[in-house]
Amino acid sequence: MPLVCLTDFQDHARERLSKSTWDFIEGGADACLTRDDNVAAFKKIRLRPRYLKDVSKVDTRITIQGEEISAPICIAPMGFHCLAWPDGEMSTARAARAAGICYVTSMYASCSLEDIVGTAPGGLRWFQLYVHPNRQLNKQLIQKVESLGFKALVITVDVPKIGNRRHNMANQVDLQKTLLLKDLGLSAKGNSMPYFQMSPIDPSICWDDLSWFQSLTRLPIILKGILTKEDAELAVKHNVHGIIVSNHGGRQLDEVPASIDALSEVVAAVKGKIEVYLDGGIRTGNDVLKALALGAKCVFVGRPILWGLACKILLRAPHPPHTALSAS
Repeated sequence: MPLVCLTDFQDHARERLSKSTWDFIEGGADACLTRDDNVAAFKKIRLRPRYLKDVSKVDTRITIQGEEISAPICIAPMGFHCLAWPDGEMSTARAARAAGICYVTSMYASCSLEDIVGTAPGGLRWFQLYVHPNRQLNKQLIQKVESLGFKALVITVDVPKIGNRRHNMANQVDLQKTLLLKDLGLSAKGNSMPYFQMSPIDPSICWDDLSWFQSLTRLPIILKGILTKEDAELAVKHNVHGIIVSNHGGRQLDEVPASIDALSEVVAAVKGKIEVYLDGGIRTGNDVLKALALGAKCVFVGRPILWGLACKILLRAPHPPHTALSAS
């Protein structure tokens, strides 16, 4: 039977992955209310169609941070793609390049940054950073990704500590021992994953620290995890280049707004001074349209990319938005 929508990919991926891996990918914080709201909130928004417009020629190209992409649908940062498919992030990078879209590579990628860049030279990549307490390590990593040709630095701001993920607790998941060593087939003594140890995240990071990051790099800095007008205004004040409206896929703090519900507030607050993007709950071309209509420059897709990897099917070059989503 052909796979015709993302639900089909989701079902097939569930069949192919171990329970601990599936729960790790799909799990949310606490009761998963925000995770589920991310999808449900889109379905409460209705379209107001206008007709008798010439749509014989459709051009979905846009620019983000000055770089052209083929459609306003990009790949959100997620760690450990090798849990879904053996060559993991390398497949993701090749798919993104083929589709002509941006791929935000996670700091917790299961392939080396050199391999990711080498497998898809010329692809548009941003790098997502969890801030380490050791400033020197942050500096070295930022300099490395800039030298490798990454085009933006995405700083995740909503993880002062890892969220309370009940599925992992119920499965007694130790990320290193259960997922990475078993499902990825790595040895405990030696592995090729550069950030495999899940380095600690600095809980003290604050707005005043942004100037230090800006002093290190010429890359545009994007803040991922903004949900309120107050933080959006502070982002503009501190001269960042963009915001990803995001609740971390509902994995961090439960009972916060769905991303799409927070979007209009953030867009209004920035007053067009910086680009605003969105992730969380994107499942159809209609979802993409709704996000764009409410002010997002583009959207970033998360879990469906891993479903596609688990099904051995890569993201294909998009035409209309619904085609790109159904192919992922």
